Amino acid sequence: MTRPEGETRPSVLQTLAGVRRDERATLLLAALYFFLVMASYFILRPIRDQMGVAGGVRNLPWLFTGTLTAMLLISPVFSALVSRLPRRRFVTWSYRALMACLLGFFVALQTLPEHSMVWVGRAFFVWVSVFNLFAVSLFWAVMADTYDAPTSRRLYGVIMAGGSLGALLGGLVTASLVDWIGAPALLLVSLVMLEAALWCMFAIHRRSIDAGRGSAPGASTAATHDEAVIGGGALDGFRLALRSPYLLGICGYMLLYTIGSTFLYILQAQVVDATVDGAAAQTAYFAHVDIWVNGLTLVLQLFLTGRMMARLGVGLTLAALPLISVLGFAALGALPVLAAVVVFTVARRVTNYALSRPAREALFVPLDRSEKYKAKNLIDTAVYRIGDQIGAWSHALLMALGLGIGGIALCAVPLSALWLALSLWLGRRYRAMPRAQTARADAPH
Repeated sequence: MTRPEGETRPSVLQTLAGVRRDERATLLLAALYFFLVMASYFILRPIRDQMGVAGGVRNLPWLFTGTLTAMLLISPVFSALVSRLPRRRFVTWSYRALMACLLGFFVALQTLPEHSMVWVGRAFFVWVSVFNLFAVSLFWAVMADTYDAPTSRRLYGVIMAGGSLGALLGGLVTASLVDWIGAPALLLVSLVMLEAALWCMFAIHRRSIDAGRGSAPGASTAATHDEAVIGGGALDGFRLALRSPYLLGICGYMLLYTIGSTFLYILQAQVVDATVDGAAAQTAYFAHVDIWVNGLTLVLQLFLTGRMMARLGVGLTLAALPLISVLGFAALGALPVLAAVVVFTVARRVTNYALSRPAREALFVPLDRSEKYKAKNLIDTAVYRIGDQIGAWSHALLMALGLGIGGIALCAVPLSALWLALSLWLGRRYRAMPRAQTARADAPH
């Protein structure tokens, strides 16, 4: 059968995610931006995890406390930058500050004496935990400011796939090169990738300006005004979150997610500490786990995420991770063995990256720009780490009470059920948000 004259064959992107020709350039830039951010982080993540183990598994709750303290100090500073600077400048300043810290840690790891490495490692653990949340939160805030709600539901899966490819590459780079060039040199590789990500943001910024002239259909008109200063004060993120039931619901979702994630993270750290010998071997182990998770995630993001969000809606897609958690924690409580921990951890992370994370990011699209940057950053950083704290110290308390893997897992089942109900409520609120609020989010500021 011949194709009619003038009709072109659909592209791979159009076939997989319904991407229109006029959306491709911005979408590919966004996917490359996320690819580089995630590659930069996943080069650092195995190094961070190994340093956390080297500093003592029993000290992990204190490292989570240090991370939360850093978040609470940094969040008002970031909010103040957002209030006073246009988007291009405050995003640039934020990423360049992260790069300067990377350079500082490289120098410290190369020059400080061996006896100080434990404390350098602990500081690095805290900093990478801050790096991850700020770098990724900034990316998604830019995306929420670039795409409108219907377009985000179609395209966020493709963008997430770019991030999964980056995470896969980051794990491969670390696993392949840590024995050859050492962990300190990998920090410089991460720095270069973060700088390249920033240049992708600049390109998206330029296309946002073009969108105001009608050259990029599907983009949010808020993006055409990204040189406008948002205004407000340093504590706006707290105020905005507290006065909105919708944002409070997202805070609750984040808390319940991180509590469960921290339970599993500490259990995994205990297993690695007991079974894998040597810093390089532990680093390679964490990197290989990341490779498997991100490879599976990539397949789901390309073939399932966009279709699931379009057909089932944000709420049901958001509920996938809590449902997996209810089933997984129940299974782990009944069969508390190492294999169950590994399978559940991989399934949970894959479901998060492939389904729940893009659905969660879509929740912010209809909000106004102040909420997208200030409240979202607060939720993605400080609220996230408060959940870490609750999870870490609750885990320590349950262990002190004599509970093992099975008992701790069963304690997480009712929390996961509450999380599931909250996900469905958020989905209903997202659907019911009045059109006037969406129009307000897209209006010039």
